[in-house]
Amino acid sequence: MSFIYAQLKQAIQDYTENDETTFVTNLPIFIRAAEERILKNVQLALFRKNVSASFTASNQYLAVPTDFLAPFSLSYTDGNGDKAFLLFKDVDFVQDYNTDPADTGTPRYYAVFDIDNFIIGPTPDSSYAAELHYYYRPDSLTAGAESGTTWLSENATMAMLYGSLIEAYTFMKGETDLIQNYNQRFVEAITGMKMLGEAKETTDEYRVGKVIRQKQ
Repeated sequence: MSFIYAQLKQAIQDYTENDETTFVTNLPIFIRAAEERILKNVQLALFRKNVSASFTASNQYLAVPTDFLAPFSLSYTDGNGDKAFLLFKDVDFVQDYNTDPADTGTPRYYAVFDIDNFIIGPTPDSSYAAELHYYYRPDSLTAGAESGTTWLSENATMAMLYGSLIEAYTFMKGETDLIQNYNQRFVEAITGMKMLGEAKETTDEYRVGKVIRQKQ
C-alpha cells in the first residue's frame, strides 16, 4: 500500500467526512505536520544526506547547507590524502581554543556558529576538500504533483495517514476520544518505523544474527 498525494488528501476527507472549502484548503498543512512529526520522532536513513564542501585557507567559517538540521559528521582530506574527522564542540570551546582567528593550523574541531555557518578551529591553514554528513528535511509530498510520491508516502503510509488525521480532526475541533484513537494508531505506526530506522537499518544479520523470539 502506498499513497500518491491526491490519494492521501482524499483519504483524509473520507475518514473525516469533510469536504468543506476551508478544510480542503488546509489539507497540505495537515500532511506537512504529519511529516514533521515523523521527522522529529524517528531516525531514518531517509533523513541523512552527504554533501561535498571545502575549507578555505585563513577562513574560520564554513557555510551550512540550506536544508541542514543537525550534524552527523564533518571530515576533510588532509595533505597526505587521508580523511580526518573533526570533533563536534560548543561554539565557546572552539572560540576559546582558537582565540586569534588569524592563527591557522590543521582543523580539529567544529561547531554550529549560527544558522548559516559552522566555525572551524583552528582556522584552516590551507584549502581542504571536506565532506559533511548531516540530518536534513526531505521535500514534502505536498511540494510535488497530485500524482507524486515520496519515500514516506510509499513506505510509511499509516504514519502519514494517522498523523494527518490527528491534525485534521484537531482542526475540526473533533471529539477527544477519536483524536486519541488516531494518536494511538499513529504511535503504533511510529513504533514500527523505529524498528526499521533504529534497529534494522543500523545492523545486519552477519553481525547480530536473525531476530529470534521465544516460542509460545
